Amino acid sequence: MIGDSLSAEYGLPRGTGWVALLEKQVAQEKPGVTVINASISGDTTSGGRSRIAALLKKHQPSHVVIELGGNDALRGLPVKMTQDNLQNMAEQAKAAGAQVLLLGMQMPPNYGPVMARQFAEAFSQVAQDQKAGLVPFFLSGIGDDPEPLKWFQNDRIHPNALAQPRLLANVWPALKKQLK
Repeated sequence: MIGDSLSAEYGLPRGTGWVALLEKQVAQEKPGVTVINASISGDTTSGGRSRIAALLKKHQPSHVVIELGGNDALRGLPVKMTQDNLQNMAEQAKAAGAQVLLLGMQMPPNYGPVMARQFAEAFSQVAQDQKAGLVPFFLSGIGDDPEPLKWFQNDRIHPNALAQPRLLANVWPALKKQLK
């Protein structure tokens, strides 16, 4: 797992984030599989790209979940750069023998519908090019809820403890399929 604050338990008590919940799920259903959380709050796809080679060498994973791109969107970074970074990370993971699962994000609406569409398409294009798994919108049921504020911390960016099981529910079906 390589991600940003959404996976690094930002603002949450340790051991309560969706990745910790994933570890428990994996222990129950796929004993012997270890979950490594290499997420860093504030990370971008550029940061992930710079870190992934060392992580692959150190951990030699069979699967890599990439949860990055949200900070790229918040900073208004070029979509092409985000896509190139995701593509590179997926290529490196596959070259190291790992299956890849991308967790898609959405662009904040203030950037306009064209950029939002391009951003969402970047994830699906990388998944298609790399034959990787894809969760189209990691925050589905949270960020697009009619009353989303109940799912977020006071900063309105980071999901709260109530949202963590939903995040796991968004990821687990796709990951479980890959773990077979």
